[in-house]
Amino acid sequence: MGEMIVSLEEDIRLDTSRARFTNLLKRHRELSDRLTRDSDKTIFDRLSKEFEAARASQSQALFKLCACTICVAVILLRKYILIQPCVHMEADRKAEGGNTGFALVTYPEERVTYRVGNKVIYCLEGARIGIQYETSFAGETYEIYHCVLESKSFLEKMTVLEHTIPFFLPLRDLENDLLCSNAKKFIDNVGDLLQAYVDRREQVRLIKELYGNQIRELYHSLPYHMIEFALDDCDCKVVVSLRYGDLLCELPTKVRVLAWPMHQLKRQCTSPRLGKLGSQAIPVRLSFAEDALRIQSLPEAYAEIVINMPQEIEQIFLQRSPS
Repeated sequence: MGEMIVSLEEDIRLDTSRARFTNLLKRHRELSDRLTRDSDKTIFDRLSKEFEAARASQSQALFKLCACTICVAVILLRKYILIQPCVHMEADRKAEGGNTGFALVTYPEERVTYRVGNKVIYCLEGARIGIQYETSFAGETYEIYHCVLESKSFLEKMTVLEHTIPFFLPLRDLENDLLCSNAKKFIDNVGDLLQAYVDRREQVRLIKELYGNQIRELYHSLPYHMIEFALDDCDCKVVVSLRYGDLLCELPTKVRVLAWPMHQLKRQCTSPRLGKLGSQAIPVRLSFAEDALRIQSLPEAYAEIVINMPQEIEQIFLQRSPS
C-alpha cells in the first residue's frame, strides 16, 4: 500500500511538471508570435509590393553584350554574381545620365530578373538586390520569403539590408561566413535553410492532423530541429525523440524510440502473456521504428511504425520475459 501511495504521488508531481512545461511552451510561442507578427507583416507587405513592381517592370531581362565579355558574363550569371554589377551599372548610368562605358548594360526601361529553381533574383531601386524564396511541401506552394542585399559600391562587400526570414534561422551567421566570399553559396544556403524548415514543420503538422488522437506530449523547437512526442500502444508507452544534425536537414540524424510497459492496459492486447510484463520498468529501444524514421519522412515512418508496432513490441517483450 505504501509503495502504491508513493507511486501515485510521483505520478501527480510528474503530471504537474508536465502541465507547467506545456503551459510555458505555449506562452513562449505566443510571445514569439506577438513580438514578430506586426513588424514582419509590415516588412513582408512592403517588400512584396516592391518585388512585384520590379517583376512587372521587366520583360525578359535582355542585355547588350560586347563580344569580348560574353564568356565572362555567362560565368558570372551562373554564379549569381552578375546581378551585382548590373545593379551598380544601372544606378551609375542613371546618375551620369548616359552610358557608363561598361560592357554589360541593361535597357533603360527594364530591370533584371532571374529565376533559378525556387529563387527569383531581382534588381531593385537604389543599387539593391532582392531574392525571393518560394517554399513548398508535397507539391504545394507555401510561404514566400524575401531577402534584400546591398553594397555601397561594386568593390565593397554586400550585406543583408532587410528580410522576412524567421528570426530563429541563422541568417546572420550565413551572411558573416559566406556573403562576402561566395554570394552563390549564400543565396543557395538560405534557400535550402528555408525549405528544410518548412519541410520539417509541415511533417509535424501532417502527423498531428492525421494521427492527433494517438499522439501525446508533442514538443518541438522553433526551427523544428528537435522533436519529441509520445504514443500509447497496447500496454506500452512509446517515446520518440528526433534530432536533426543541422538546420539544413529534412530527415533526422539522431533517432531514439523507447518503449515502457504500462501498469494498466488501455486496451486488450492480442497476447495474454504480455500482462505479466507490467512490472518490467526498463525501457527497450525499438530499432525497427528508429530505422524507419531515419530514411522516411515523419508521416510515412509513423504510418509504418503504427502498423508494425503490436507485433514488434510483443516479440521484443516476450523475448525478455522470464520463461
